[in-house]
Amino acid sequence: MQDHLVQKIKSDPNYHKLVKVRSGYGWWLTLAMLVVYYGYILLIAFNKEFMATKLGAGVMTWGIPLGLFVILFTVIITGIYVRRANSEFDELTEAIKAKVKA
Repeated sequence: MQDHLVQKIKSDPNYHKLVKVRSGYGWWLTLAMLVVYYGYILLIAFNKEFMATKLGAGVMTWGIPLGLFVILFTVIITGIYVRRANSEFDELTEAIKAKVKA
């Protein structure tokens, strides 16, 4: 990439806004995922009795639905990020591109 284009992009206020908002949002979602995942792992490690407690008269224990929740949570926060990226982040990116081309 040519240096003058890089400088135009870096000087654009939309670029700084995009970097700040996208990074902050990514870190919050990462933190949420880490809390859920490591919370599950800590339950497995330190509260085996709870995880082995059966639900109802069947053979399912708390570990199975909680494990499925971790997987589902991952899919949900990925969808949340993609939705915001496809709207707000893409709009900022297009504004930056339009300004640089001008």
